[in-house]
Amino acid sequence: MIVLQVVPELNAGGVEKTTLEIAEVLSNKGYDTHVVTKGGRLEKDFLRIGTKLHKTNIGSKNILSLFYRISFIRKIIKLHGIQLVHARSRAPAWPAYYAARAEGIPFLTTYHGIYNSNSWLKDQYNSIMVKGKHIIANSNFTKDHIVHKHRVSPDKITVVPRGVDTEVFDPKKVENKKIKELLSEWKVPVKNKIILLPGRLTKWKGQLIAVEALRYLPKDYTLVLMGDPQGRKKYINEIYSKVAKLNLKKQFVILNHRLDVASAIAAADIVISASTDPEAFGRVMVEAQAMQKPVVATAHGGSLQTVLNKKTGFLIPPNDPKALAVGIKKACSWSNYNGKFARSHIKTQFSTQNLKSKTLNVYKQLLK
Repeated sequence: MIVLQVVPELNAGGVEKTTLEIAEVLSNKGYDTHVVTKGGRLEKDFLRIGTKLHKTNIGSKNILSLFYRISFIRKIIKLHGIQLVHARSRAPAWPAYYAARAEGIPFLTTYHGIYNSNSWLKDQYNSIMVKGKHIIANSNFTKDHIVHKHRVSPDKITVVPRGVDTEVFDPKKVENKKIKELLSEWKVPVKNKIILLPGRLTKWKGQLIAVEALRYLPKDYTLVLMGDPQGRKKYINEIYSKVAKLNLKKQFVILNHRLDVASAIAAADIVISASTDPEAFGRVMVEAQAMQKPVVATAHGGSLQTVLNKKTGFLIPPNDPKALAVGIKKACSWSNYNGKFARSHIKTQFSTQNLKSKTLNVYKQLLK
């Protein structure tokens, strides 16, 4: 089995992590694994497991470069005997689709997100994600969206939820010393309740809603935002401006992306997702539950599948700071919260092992 995965970049994010996890399981089973990408901070992780990286600006939206990118992928297919092409994003999926079709091998996509669509042209652009022989959806919510939006038969779709490595996201693996170091770094008093919101610093992730919710909480509650701004300086300034306007500077911390997410979760009292648009899956909620932390999430998208309301967390209406504040209070004072049950729920339904085995099964079916 020789698989070529196609992904725009190798920076932090659910798409990149999933690409790495599949490359890892293929390599462990003795298969050649290839990735076409522009590259990024995770390159060394792919190279460490023996992945062959083929670097070019595969995610370019410049139509004039399409034929070059098709040719680039076709050469890789021929040179390395690629048997299946798996695309994980729209822009690189177009050349990958035409290259795979020209070489007569299966083309597969993973539908990682709910793509915006406000015109016929955008619908056509998005349609590449359903043109393959099969589609992987990262949640039941995503599958329903594909069926209704693209009028695709459910039989053509396999739901493979994103996985969390429960060996990494294990509360027993984080030392108290590390937690104390983080609290010192964040300058948060030990007695404070820490609300962690991990995720890209982009407006639809709901950071402004979380800041608004903070005004309805006691003064000993601290909100920690942790994520990659990806150059969104204007939005960062908007967050700081709102914090200043509401006089919340002493209850607020903002961090750049960090690799040790498990330790950050361990240092928090609860983890929240305040996304204003539905998350296609929502990996953060899964990681937090694996760490036995109670969660609060907006009641739409993938959270409806990953969070068990009033059992592992609380689901609240989106775009509602007061409801978010109520959910946070409940989670922080949840006397009979069962963290072991939450972790068991994740290990059973959303482990990396499940992700790997289900994806490999799809590959095997397509290669029969």
